[in-house]
Amino acid sequence: MPNKLSAKKELRKSKKRQIVNQKALDNIKTLIKKSRKAIEAKGKEAEELVKKTLKALDKAAQKGLIKKNTRDRRKSRLHQKLNKAQKA
Repeated sequence: MPNKLSAKKELRKSKKRQIVNQKALDNIKTLIKKSRKAIEAKGKEAEELVKKTLKALDKAAQKGLIKKNTRDRRKSRLHQKLNKAQKA
């Protein structure tokens, strides 16, 4: 445990940030899963879900929750699945 007041405050702040960041990451994972299921089911809402997911990925990378290359890789894979499903 921290001894100084400033260290205690930093600990409180980091705990709050951790909760917020974890919720954001969980939201991204959920959106990706929903997008994949919609693409596989060839639903009409698949394109909208993918757009939402891409926006969430961009925001997460901008905030520093995920790395830019990770964002790009995930976006690319989602686009590939969507394009493949639309062609078939």
